[in-house]
Amino acid sequence: MSLLEIERLTVSFHRRDGLMRRVTVDCVSDISLSVARGEVLALFGASGAGKSLLAHAVMGLLPENAPVGGLMRFDGRILDRRAQMALRGNRIALVPQSVGYLDPLATVGQQLRWAARRARQPMTVAGAAEGALSRFDLAPAVARAFPHMLSGGMARRVMLAMTTASGADLVIADEPSNGLDAENTARVFRCLKSFAEAGKAVIVISHDLPAALKVADRVVILRDGRVAAQERADAFAGGGEALSATYARAIWSALPQNGFARAHHEA
Repeated sequence: MSLLEIERLTVSFHRRDGLMRRVTVDCVSDISLSVARGEVLALFGASGAGKSLLAHAVMGLLPENAPVGGLMRFDGRILDRRAQMALRGNRIALVPQSVGYLDPLATVGQQLRWAARRARQPMTVAGAAEGALSRFDLAPAVARAFPHMLSGGMARRVMLAMTTASGADLVIADEPSNGLDAENTARVFRCLKSFAEAGKAVIVISHDLPAALKVADRVVILRDGRVAAQERADAFAGGGEALSATYARAIWSALPQNGFARAHHEA
């Protein structure tokens, strides 16, 4: 059974054009997908394809002028705004794109304890915070550090440790490798895979398809706010012969390691 099910999700934005006229812009249309416990689902697409909007729709973090349509279920129950407020930071956790979400005025240890407290998880002693950090190869001293004292890779692993502290069942990581070198990218993706291996459901939003494929079970490709392809991760191999969607084959062939072949083809 899927932990998260999304059926025909739509996201629009209302804005004013002048004093009187209201304009509606449709940004996400008819997206359906699911993710189960123990699974890593990679969400791939160009900038503006709707990946982060989908994540924020699931979390209930969109502004008031962005109505959401369709149906979402979490653990078999309707995921409406009331449920989102109850589950957010508790059973559903978002690892945001920017490390700027870390509080610059609080130590890492304090922020780990805050995350645990929000989820009503026990983390009352320093040892518990250190345990969450050690899972991501971070020394105990990091608990006493402020965010500005961390490298980009360390800060992203801190945010993953905070997700561990929350005890979330569904983890959504939005561009977790943004700005990282190859070594830290691999480390962060291994951390996300470890969540799935612990029985959580994981959605990884990423522009880095080759890195995501190393940990993903399935891939959903978005294009212009719609699902362009849904594929098994192991189908992205060779010349893409096992891929079912033309657009997925074009994306795969256009990667540098595949010689940018057929990059000009459209679905």
